[in-house]
Amino acid sequence: MEFGMASSRVFNGYQFSCLCPSPRKFRTPADLSSLPPRLRPLNASFLLSTPVSRRFCTCKATLKETNAASAAKVRNMAANDFELSSLTALSPLDGRYWHKVKDLAPYTSEYGLIYFRVLVEVKWLLKLSRIPEITEVPSFSEEAQLYLEGLIKGFSMNDALEIKTIEKVTNHDVKAVEYFLKQKCQSHPEIAKVLEFFHFACTSEDINNLAHALMLKEAMKTVVFPVMDELVKAICNMAKDNAHIPMLSRTHGQPASPTTLGKEMAVFAVRLSRERRDISQIEIMGKFAGAVGNYNAHLAAYPDVRWPQIAEEFVKSLGLSFNPYITQIETHDYMAKLFHAIIQFNNILVDFDRDVWAYISLGYFKQITKAGEIGSSTMPHKVNPIDFENSEGNLGVANGGLSHLSMKLPISRWQHDLTDSTVLRNMGVGLGHSILAYKSTLQGMAKLLVNEDRLSEDLNHSWEVLAEPIQTVMRRYGVPEPYEKLKELTRGRAVTKESITEFIEGLVLPEEAKINLLKLTPHTYVGAAVELGRTVDMAVNKVICC
Repeated sequence: MEFGMASSRVFNGYQFSCLCPSPRKFRTPADLSSLPPRLRPLNASFLLSTPVSRRFCTCKATLKETNAASAAKVRNMAANDFELSSLTALSPLDGRYWHKVKDLAPYTSEYGLIYFRVLVEVKWLLKLSRIPEITEVPSFSEEAQLYLEGLIKGFSMNDALEIKTIEKVTNHDVKAVEYFLKQKCQSHPEIAKVLEFFHFACTSEDINNLAHALMLKEAMKTVVFPVMDELVKAICNMAKDNAHIPMLSRTHGQPASPTTLGKEMAVFAVRLSRERRDISQIEIMGKFAGAVGNYNAHLAAYPDVRWPQIAEEFVKSLGLSFNPYITQIETHDYMAKLFHAIIQFNNILVDFDRDVWAYISLGYFKQITKAGEIGSSTMPHKVNPIDFENSEGNLGVANGGLSHLSMKLPISRWQHDLTDSTVLRNMGVGLGHSILAYKSTLQGMAKLLVNEDRLSEDLNHSWEVLAEPIQTVMRRYGVPEPYEKLKELTRGRAVTKESITEFIEGLVLPEEAKINLLKLTPHTYVGAAVELGRTVDMAVNKVICC
């Protein structure tokens, strides 16, 4: 009896085998009955009635352990080796790219959220001690105030871990912070008397919304804005350095009126600076009005205290703007505006990345090589524009996350649902991929060298772009059908310096106008581009100051 070749695969230390009888050897029922029962087909008549070329192989899988030690190793890896590390992190921000985005960690991580919750809780207790009507919380001594402030200034990773341990019992992250602070202050005789005024009249969202606002405020001020500013400055410098270098423009991918490389860079510097300004002008807001925004519990306990005024003072003391009209949550409208503005900044940078990528493709830029770096695994000559590609890709990831935040956060069922809570934990993701993109663009820009010979070559082969100034001068002096005459000269034909010169010399124009036109070349016909490139700093400063 002949059988087909057995196929075999090994997976996680186990071998899977399939034995197939050769269909060409089974032509009669007697042939089939000779097979072991485990290999007989379920429908023998079908097999015998089917042409040999169309018969299906009958398979039975067998499983055996090929190497007990190998299988045990796999199981052991799954159980023990995959602890969180740069190699096992699910997010590349926490793995591969950690060194580029770790500056955000003190602000937008779980640690950052816990830290700012502690800050808000402590600051609120200090605020209560300064309200005369709340006699149960007398003014703290200077020593007690320093002790409380020390809980903020001295807050450590161990403190955060301790709070996480408490949370395992409470199953409530904000309550864990309250219990942590009570434990820390039990030994202080003065503060121990007022422990229950930690979290007084607060809903969790009173603490959380201020913590999230402070996380964003500090992350933007300390990390995001400095990199944005570095990016704008680098593009400004690129514009000024190359303001005088003529370049063929392309509209619809076709040769168009010449410009300068610097002026085209200046466009992006000004666009990005406008968005940077708009982002910085967005008010980061907070609320502190209790369970549903009405100060219900506050007034039940102390009806004579002007709680709305107290809340406004408290929120503003944290460096935030006050939102008086809210539900249980701060409405997150400012977040939507902020994230939309960052998305627009990122969109402009995508445009920049793609333009520079294309200029590299045209040969307008060369890229500085680094010893040991590989451009392509198979083509040794290649130096790929990977930094601009990495930037573009990460800007897409950033905008996807920020877009969801901006669309989802302003929406909450009735007075509150918890869909915002889990979403807010992803603020660092959008900001992290943005930072990664900005740094990738800066890294790519640092490698660029302008190839003036290649720029000049394109201009030398594009004399047809002078059709625009010639027909415009013709219009000035009343020459009939100037556009049509230039269209006949240039469209679909090779245009050279000689053909342009001959055309100009045949025009009925004042001699001075002819001389000026004859002086034009694709290299000199750049309008005010040089000046626009050189003065980009003034334009950017004007944007920032307005």
